[in-house]
Amino acid sequence: MTKGKHMKYRMPDLVRLIISVSVCEVAGIIGSIFTTPAIPTWYAALAKPPFTPPPWLFGPVWLTLYALMGIALFLVWRQGAAVLHVQRGLALFVLQLLLNILWPAVFFGMRSPLYGMIVIVLLWLAILATILQFGKVSELASYLLIPYILWVSFAAVLNLSIFILNR
Repeated sequence: MTKGKHMKYRMPDLVRLIISVSVCEVAGIIGSIFTTPAIPTWYAALAKPPFTPPPWLFGPVWLTLYALMGIALFLVWRQGAAVLHVQRGLALFVLQLLLNILWPAVFFGMRSPLYGMIVIVLLWLAILATILQFGKVSELASYLLIPYILWVSFAAVLNLSIFILNR
């Protein structure tokens, strides 16, 4: 709480951090609803390029990336939601998180590498915009999203390769 005539509640940083990481991890859980049933069936039957990682690797990578995303979100959010740069960063973050959820729904749920490619390009652009906006608020927050954009870049190449190999 701040001192003064009008006491104003300020959420503790630990609570903000827990909410931030939890929101991102929940996005991953939602995405896995579409991914998990398709892995042993549809995805297993697809022709894939030789650089395709083993299926067991995706879970730990995404778990880590969602945690980093949550920490980045926290670092920006704690600067105050009333700040214009923070508001823009949070809006872009929400957009990229929604696209992050949409990609597995389209690629795995709809079984569409073509539409998945469209979504992942939009996701990549939204992540880049988020990184640039977060950098105006917290340099560390923007750096924490670099592994995410690198993995999504790799995922985009994998998505494109699967599309080409299976058309």
